[in-house]
Amino acid sequence: MLCSLGTAPSIFNATPPPRVTTTVGEAGNVADIVPMTNVSPFGMCTSPANPAVAAATAAALGVLTPMPCVPNPSSPWKPGCTSVSMDGLPALDLTCTLTCLWGGVIEVTNPGQALVSGL
Repeated sequence: MLCSLGTAPSIFNATPPPRVTTTVGEAGNVADIVPMTNVSPFGMCTSPANPAVAAATAAALGVLTPMPCVPNPSSPWKPGCTSVSMDGLPALDLTCTLTCLWGGVIEVTNPGQALVSGL
C-alpha cells in the first residue's frame, strides 16, 4: 500500500484470524481499517493537517517537518470488489482506496492475488 502523504510503502494485514488465505497471503474486506492492525505506518507523515506535523512545523518556524506516520482511516475502503465478499462485505482489490483523517489517500499497489477461483 501507499499513502499520498506518507514517505514509505506499507503492508496490509487482514483482521485476525484471517477470513481467507490466498496463494500469497491473507485477504481482507472493506472494514479492515484499524490503524496498526490492518493499516501499518507509511514511514513519515507530511500532512500539515496531522497535529504532530503541524506542531513540529510550527516549532521549525513554518518549515514542513514530517513526523512518524500513525494512520487514521476516516471511512471504510472504497469501492470494494462487489463480485467477491467476505463476512458479507466487499473484498479488497486493486481499485480500493482509503482516506486518512489527515488528508492522505491510501491505495492498494499490489493486491497479491490476481485471480479468484472456486466461486
